[in-house]
Amino acid sequence: MTDPLPTHADRRTVAPARAAAALAAASALALALAAPARAQDGELAPFTYGLNWLPQAEHCGFFQALASGAYAEAGLDVEIVSGGPDVNVALLVGAGELDAGMGSSFTTLNLVDQGVEAKTVAALFQKDPQTLVAHAGQGVETLADLSDRPIMVANFSRGEFWQFLKAEHGFTDDQLRPYSYNAAVFLSDPTAVQQGYVTEDGLFLGAELEEPPVILLLADYGYENYATTIFATDATIEARPDDLRAFVDATIAGYETCLETGAPEAMAMVMERNPDHSEELWHYKLDVMRERGLVAGGTAAEAGIGTMTAERWQSFFDTMVEAGVYAADLPVEEAYTLEFVE
Repeated sequence: MTDPLPTHADRRTVAPARAAAALAAASALALALAAPARAQDGELAPFTYGLNWLPQAEHCGFFQALASGAYAEAGLDVEIVSGGPDVNVALLVGAGELDAGMGSSFTTLNLVDQGVEAKTVAALFQKDPQTLVAHAGQGVETLADLSDRPIMVANFSRGEFWQFLKAEHGFTDDQLRPYSYNAAVFLSDPTAVQQGYVTEDGLFLGAELEEPPVILLLADYGYENYATTIFATDATIEARPDDLRAFVDATIAGYETCLETGAPEAMAMVMERNPDHSEELWHYKLDVMRERGLVAGGTAAEAGIGTMTAERWQSFFDTMVEAGVYAADLPVEEAYTLEFVE
C-alpha cells in the first residue's frame, strides 16, 4: 500500500463526523441486542477474520473492537489474522480456514465468477484509497491531465483500477509502465507518475520532495470499488448469521471510536503486531481517513459506517462489464448482501 495527501480541512467530512457521533449510542444498543445468548453464560464463539495486509491504521476499527472488548461483549472470541503479499484471503475464506475476510468489491465478484458462493456483507471504506501520484509543477491538476502520460502501475492493479481508467476516462495500455513498489524511480524523475495510496504517500513521498506531490484520489473521479470490506461464504452467512452480525456491528462501533478519539488502544495493538508502523503514521492515516471521508463519507454520512447500496454495486459492475472484466450475465446480486448493514 502506498500513497499521500495534504492535511487541509474538507467540508465533506463535517457531516460524516457528526453522523458517526450520533450513531455511537445506536451502535452500542445494536451490539447488546445482537449479542448471542451464550455470551451471558460466559461462552464465546470463536471467529477468525483475515486482513488483506499487515496490521495498520486502516484496520483500526477491527483492533479497537478487539482491544476494547467489544467483540467479547458481543459474544465472540475473535482472532484477527494478518495478511501480506503471500496470503490469499479469498482462498482461505473459501476453503473455510477463515470465517470472514477483508476484500473489496472485486473480491466477491471474482469469487462468484469462479463459482464460489460468497458475499460482501459490509464495506468499512466508502472510498477506495487508490490514487495516482505526480510531481508538483508538471501541469497535473486533475485526472484528465494524466490521460496521455506514462504511468507506473503494478501488474495486479492493471486488472482492477486500471480497467476503470480505460473504460471511464480514456486511458490506454500504451501508458503502462512497470511499478516496482520502490519510490526511488518516482523520486528521481520529476515527470514520473505512479499508482499510490492516499493514506501514505503524503507522508512518505512528501518527506522526500521539495513540494508536496499531486495526489488524485480515484474515488473522487467515479471509482466505485468498495474497500476494506467484510466478506464470507454463503455457508457461513447461513450457518452463523448472529455471529456475523455481531462481528459487523462491533467493528462498525470500533471505526466510530477510531474517528472520534484516535483509538490509542487499537494503535498500541497494531504497533505491537507491526513494529514498522509508527505512531506518526497512525495519526497521519486517521487524519486522512477523516478529511477524505474514506470511512464516514458518501452514503455512510447518512446511512452509517459500513453501508452499501445495490445501486452502487450495479454501477460498479456495469463499468467492469464495459471494461471486459466480467461477463454481462454474471449475477452481481450474488456478490453482496445488505441484510447486515441496513
